[in-house]
Amino acid sequence: MTGFRFVEDHHQAGFRITDLCRLAGVSRSSFYSWRGRGPSAREVANTELAGEIREIHENSRRTYGAPRVWGQLRRNGRRVGRHRVARLMRAQGLVGAHARRRWRKGRHPAMVPAPDLLERDFTAEAPDRRWVADITEFACLDGKLYLAGIRDLHDRSLVGWSMGERQTTDLVVAALVMALGRRRPDGELVHHADHGSQYTSVEFTNRLVDWGLVGSYGSVGDCFDNAAMEAFWAILKTEIRHIWSPIESFTRSEMRTILFDYIETFYNRARHQRGLGDRTPAEVYAAARAA
Repeated sequence: MTGFRFVEDHHQAGFRITDLCRLAGVSRSSFYSWRGRGPSAREVANTELAGEIREIHENSRRTYGAPRVWGQLRRNGRRVGRHRVARLMRAQGLVGAHARRRWRKGRHPAMVPAPDLLERDFTAEAPDRRWVADITEFACLDGKLYLAGIRDLHDRSLVGWSMGERQTTDLVVAALVMALGRRRPDGELVHHADHGSQYTSVEFTNRLVDWGLVGSYGSVGDCFDNAAMEAFWAILKTEIRHIWSPIESFTRSEMRTILFDYIETFYNRARHQRGLGDRTPAEVYAAARAA
């Protein structure tokens, strides 16, 4: 993601352009210049295709998922990739219908019981093949702030995250939407989490199924089955306490800015790791993409 795209994407999430430009190391004038340029041919084509996808989705009374939308496009004479259709649907938040009334206890039948596909092997041969996810919390002056995160096991970056005042399914869905929009995986992707109600809910498991992700869950109550994510939380909390201690003296709003700065400016882009050959997550990801 370029510095300009970083600013644009996070401005849409509610952050100020001035602060984002400073964090990304770009001037406001150059950002506005970038923003005002004409779209590329690929962007124009994607915009046109996205409109066709929306129309098909609406005409199906919003029941079609990516496979059926792709099939209708083919019937219409459009030859486009299935993963491209799924990606554009994800970007627009379009999902198909699921017979939710048949499921009990808030879980999707395809996910119950869900296997542990990682079995404590927290490695991946390439980016966007294995993601681990979890929620942590921070005590602030005006109440708790929850952070949902998704970590790639190849480059160890936090590919998606979301913050909120409650531990809800919407919180983990928002983190997943960010990760998918940012990385746009095109192969089989395993999403591993614990058995928290947010990750086993109908809404979340439906998203996994509809977007073609493979669900994986550790055993109940065993933090070692999600050790890679627990390790990240330990790193994050240790280092922000070292930099900004005492963190309990901050409001939720202030803590949001601290976490945003740590994740996007420092951890993903600047913090090199011995396990990555003294490279940063961003460098490892860029090298894998260039290979």
